[in-house]
Amino acid sequence: MTTSSTTSMPLSQTLSQLIKADTPRLTELRREFHKNPELSNNEHATAKRIEAELRELGLEIKTGLATNGTGIIAYLPATASTTETIALRADIDALPITESTGKAYASTNPGVMHACGHDGHTAILLGVARALTQLDERPNNVLFLFQPAEEDGGGAEVMCEQGVLKGANGGGLGEPVTRIYGLHGWPRMELGKIGTRPGPLMASTDDFDVRIIGRGGHAAMPHLAKDPIVAASAVVMALQTIASRSVNPNDAGVITVGQFQAGTANNIIPDSARIVGTIRALNDDTRALLTERFRQVVSSTAAAHGCTAEIEWHPGYPVTANDPESTEHVLEIARKTIGGDMVELVPEASMGGEDFSYYGHHVPACFFLLGLLPDGADADAVPLLHQPGFDFNEDALPIGVRLMCALATA
Repeated sequence: MTTSSTTSMPLSQTLSQLIKADTPRLTELRREFHKNPELSNNEHATAKRIEAELRELGLEIKTGLATNGTGIIAYLPATASTTETIALRADIDALPITESTGKAYASTNPGVMHACGHDGHTAILLGVARALTQLDERPNNVLFLFQPAEEDGGGAEVMCEQGVLKGANGGGLGEPVTRIYGLHGWPRMELGKIGTRPGPLMASTDDFDVRIIGRGGHAAMPHLAKDPIVAASAVVMALQTIASRSVNPNDAGVITVGQFQAGTANNIIPDSARIVGTIRALNDDTRALLTERFRQVVSSTAAAHGCTAEIEWHPGYPVTANDPESTEHVLEIARKTIGGDMVELVPEASMGGEDFSYYGHHVPACFFLLGLLPDGADADAVPLLHQPGFDFNEDALPIGVRLMCALATA
């Protein structure tokens, strides 16, 4: 609980002092998570470390959630009667990338690193829990949600199905959640800035794996074969017309082929070729249109070249669409907390994806961006998310904690 020297202070001042005093420890925690990254649905050591921190705070917790039991929630009740339960979410998994930062706390798990900043997100949420548990007065119930498998596996969807937002009677803890917030470190946004927008903030993410089947033969006698490389090449080019000719120019849609695999030698026409890629959209109608036209174009183009197409479709995350009222609330609280000049309305959505989107299907939700770009740094020279040289800017930790605390107590 707070000491006598802080109980008479305004809440914002009390929180600022608590966060400032705790920042060195949060930095150590962040580096510990960074040094020991774990892939989606395998975050067992990470989950145990989070659990230990939460138990030290005396919070009511529930473990064993998500697909492999690495999800954790913790509940902190309000100190007065309330109808509000605010959920705050952090993702905890890492990526299959070999780190190149050269930092003293670089990954010790070969081929795995926190290249998306989830180590920072986790440290921030633990910092929020540490600060809020020291307050004598809390106007809202708070649910801390540590979610695995954001990068691969849709941990948010699984935890929603398990009822983590529904309160103790529905599979969670305490009272049902009335609103949820989440953040993501953003390396091209000025350090400490907060940005978000109502409606779509991030895209849906569907993936495809297509096998174009022809008939192999000798490269010198192509007329006796049905060349799947030519057919697959035509498919790749035809796919580019979907966004330009089927999608409303006022909407956004992306079809990208990231892999093209075929053949074994320079003088052999293979039996098949493979193309793999992703499709992104910012609304459900465009997503459905892209899906339909993709299937039509692939099948018809392959047939036009005497080949057939086998399509594997992997539905991904929905559009991350922010609730307008919750978004305005985040912007208002951010202006009061960190200053209006450090808050921006994001002008356009990102075509990247986020499984935070699933929470918004159950309760009003807002996802926002936290700037990580160091002062004076060249944005084009700073490693982006999912790159081997990325590292979460620790100067953003207390800012993230402060805003999350403000949202939990507003």
